[in-house]
This record gives sequence, structure tokens and C-alpha cells, in this order.
Amino acid sequence: MGFSVPGNIIKNNDLVQLMETSDDWIQSRSGIKERRWADKNTTTFDLAHEASLKAISKSGIRSNDIDMIILGTLSSDYFFPGVSAQLQESLELNNVGAFDIKAACSAFIYSLSIADQYIKTGMAKTVLVVGAETQTKLIEKSTRGRDIAVLFGDGAGAAILQRSDNQSEILSTHIHCEGKNIKNLWMEAPGTSPGSWFEENKFNSERFTPYMNGREVFRNAVKRFPEVINEALEFNNLSIDDIKLIIPHQANYRISMAVAEKMGVNASMVYSNIHKYGNTTAASIPIALTEALEEGLIMKNDYVILAAFGAGYTWASAAIRW
Repeated sequence: MGFSVPGNIIKNNDLVQLMETSDDWIQSRSGIKERRWADKNTTTFDLAHEASLKAISKSGIRSNDIDMIILGTLSSDYFFPGVSAQLQESLELNNVGAFDIKAACSAFIYSLSIADQYIKTGMAKTVLVVGAETQTKLIEKSTRGRDIAVLFGDGAGAAILQRSDNQSEILSTHIHCEGKNIKNLWMEAPGTSPGSWFEENKFNSERFTPYMNGREVFRNAVKRFPEVINEALEFNNLSIDDIKLIIPHQANYRISMAVAEKMGVNASMVYSNIHKYGNTTAASIPIALTEALEEGLIMKNDYVILAAFGAGYTWASAAIRW
């Protein structure tokens, strides 16, 4: 594992200069104290590349051992092609398969699920899985965009997956989507639907910034997180007492604490680093997983559950024996 975040730290009090808000207001609603925002010269690819190099170095493999790249993002450098193509070139890999996954906050687990299947079927031996975002370049940093602007940060996390020669494994992954709710958390443009592109050299700027119905997203998240965690437990005949750590997508500290309560576990069992980085969308789980490992919270043979909920609505979980 490896991760990268911009050096530009934006504290809550810094946002007071941009919009009507306060440190108390942000912390009480999200648990966030600060986040990282990429500067104008730092791209999603830059963060993905650095995180990937760190993961490669820690794994002890050579770059050219990688035979597939799967990258989750919704803030790619270009409308097309994907960031995965840039990574393939920068890592000087052979002409390996490389593609992006656009599943919002669930994208890392979706990507992990795909990589797992490629390895289990023998179609790939070493897969680089990345979640990377510079979504703050897309948000409106004003009072009108406050509900989004105070939450999000930038970053990237990467993992190297190979077939295990011991009991360490991805036990299962579980992915879901309920598309009827897409307008509760979306960014309408750019796209090809009517009115979501330039018309007569004009565009509606509100369509080019993210929108979130916070109340509905919160309500659905606190329902789906426990559901998908329990799905992973039941599939593998595990109980919550078997689990060392739950690492959820870092959407909101209040959501994480609601999940802990619904699962009947101590808050310390649900890992959180949102206070430092905010919501980094597809990058949040690999960043959190890397930090949990670095902090010694996960040891050999521990059972870990990853869980996510995000735009789409999408939600997912992964059960891992470390």
C-alpha cells in the first residue's frame, strides 16, 4: 500500500475567508478539521503516480511485474482517456491492460473486486489498484457551494495485488448500485444529456459543479453501510467479534459513528482519519488502509472489512484476511 496527499493544508478557519461558515459548524457536522487541496499544477495523475511508486517500493516488486492497472476516480485529468493510461506510460510498463472505474466513493472497492477476479481466474498476476482524486478543482468554493466545499479533499492511495502463497487473501467483495437516486449526489455536466454541454457558447455553471442532498445521502449511508458489512460477514461465516478493524469510506465522522452504533462495536474499531483529509472520494479507503497499517492497527491474519457508500448510489464491501 502507499498514498499521497497534496502539501497544501486547508484548515476550517481558512474556509471562513471564502464562505459563510465556521470551524465549529464544520466539525459538528462532519468531524473534519482540515483537508488537502491540490494546487493548480497538481493533477489527479500526479497523486496517483506518487502513491503507486510508494506501493511498488513497499511491495518489493519491480514496476514491470505489473500486468494490469485499475484506477478509480471521478476527477480524471482529461475528459478522456483515463488516468490509468497516464500511469501505464509513466511507470514504463509493457502494453498492459489499464482502465478507469467511475463508481465515485465506492470506486476503490469496485476496482479491488475486479482485480481480485482477474487474479483468481489467472488472467493477471500483479495488479496495481488505485483510488485518486483532485475533486476540489471541481467544487464551488463559496457560500452557495458550502455544503460540498467544506467536505472534500484531494489525495490518492494505491495497492499492489498478487496471488497469495499463505492464508492472506481477499475473502470476498460485494458491490451494489441503486440508480434511482443519482440526482441526490451528482455532477450533471460535462456530459451528453440535453443541456449538459455548451449550447450557443453558453453553459449553466451550476451543472458543472457537484450537488449533494446531504440529508438523503446521510439517511441512505447509515442504512447501507451496516447492510453491506453484514453481507460480508455472513458470506464468510464470520461474526463482528472476529473483525479487527472496519475501514469505511471517509464520508462523514457522524456516519462512521452511526455505523459503529448499529454494528454494536466500540468507535475505535471503525477507523477514521477524516479529521485530517476530509472526504477524498475514491482515495479515502486506500489512504485510510495505508495509515492503519502504518499505525500497527492491522497485523498478520487479522480480519478487516472495507465498506463504502457513494454517488450512484453505489455501495460495496470487501472482507480481507491480512
